Amino acid sequence: MSPALGTAAAGMVAAVVTATASLTGAPPAQGDGDASRPDASEHRSSGQWLHTWVSMPQLTEPGNMPPAPFTRPGRVLADSTVRQTVHVSTGGQRLRLRFSNAFGGTALPITAASVALPVDGRAGVSGIRPESSRPLTFGGRASVTVPVGAQAVSDPLGFDLEPGSNLTVTVYLAEGQASEDITSHPGSRTTTYLKAGNHARDAELPGATGTDHWYFLSGVEVWSTRAAGAAVMLGDSLTDGRGSTTNLNNRWPDLLLRRLQSRRGTADTAILNQAAGGNRVLNDGLGPNALARLDRDVLASSGVEWLVVFEGVNDIGTAAAGPAAQKDVVDELTAAYGQIVTRAHAQGIRVYGATLTPFGGNAGYDDPEGLREASRQAVNHWIRTSGRFDGVIDFDKVARDPDSPRQLLPAFDVGDHLHLNPTGYQALANAVPDSLFRHRPQPRD
Repeated sequence: MSPALGTAAAGMVAAVVTATASLTGAPPAQGDGDASRPDASEHRSSGQWLHTWVSMPQLTEPGNMPPAPFTRPGRVLADSTVRQTVHVSTGGQRLRLRFSNAFGGTALPITAASVALPVDGRAGVSGIRPESSRPLTFGGRASVTVPVGAQAVSDPLGFDLEPGSNLTVTVYLAEGQASEDITSHPGSRTTTYLKAGNHARDAELPGATGTDHWYFLSGVEVWSTRAAGAAVMLGDSLTDGRGSTTNLNNRWPDLLLRRLQSRRGTADTAILNQAAGGNRVLNDGLGPNALARLDRDVLASSGVEWLVVFEGVNDIGTAAAGPAAQKDVVDELTAAYGQIVTRAHAQGIRVYGATLTPFGGNAGYDDPEGLREASRQAVNHWIRTSGRFDGVIDFDKVARDPDSPRQLLPAFDVGDHLHLNPTGYQALANAVPDSLFRHRPQPRD
């Protein structure tokens, strides 16, 4: 963790350090027996808060809203329990959660929230191990109201969380949110369960309605050693996992995590997936553009030491297929990459550029004259040769068909000639060198 990030984190927490914290090095645990003690997580000589899981907050589109009867005119999830599972990176014995109301039209009142281990440790199940269930608190209280555009961080909670495991988070909203503008992450590739009434601590949710989206939950942090660090994957649907298998966590960042955790030198690296389908670097699409969300999704995340930028194909594919428009998008994309590097380096974060994978044959993006393909090649040449990135990951070389380089290798193609299947995502994960995530002196521009 860089000095700049350490200073920023210290400024965001309480200024009082208890004797217990200074002796043990761990933050006092609110929400598990003594809510009167402050969060002393700024005592960083022996630990730090580290994000172990994230999801990129988005304004929920009509087709991704909770199904009826959980959405009705002017109000969503009234008197409703929402149970969702997330796949964490690093583990720990204390955790805290972040709930986002970034795009809510009104304040978000959360009546109760709890965490537990899912049945059989699986993702996307509605059942929990009841003995593991623990309530969350917020400033010592069971409920919290999240203002419009804001987030709420729960109190630290004593909870044994294994690396690479699944965690169940359950919230109950008595009033619901009095708006049809709510915050979610549509591309969860994980099943969430909705049920009327307060079932926050129930072991099973019989008759619950399943939907493959996350709602309101944006982060899980663990108290970790200072040696641990997080790597953020900034991307679009190729990183969000379109083409991966629901409830199996086989996006390429998930598969990279498994490999890193099997190696001694990188086992304490958290992989944070800050991607969304349809996202672009330059202009808003599905979610804010990458330049606009960089502060929230990367620089403000706890424990970030590395950033992988694998985004830009949607900028090229949605720009007009004309020479002038494509020249502009190449110039603007490469300039934007430079801005991302500059802003991340200011926080001591190393930045790696990933080349854009082929889309030849895709009905929406491939044009007959090959102008967008020429733009992809130009952007990839810049990524490889500009020297602006601290390292390059050549996903294009891995994913392309050597007999037809403007197309994906058929064995990796999910069928739309743009997105990859799990075999393809495994190939991307295998192409990322372990050495990129070993600690070294921080970059400076």
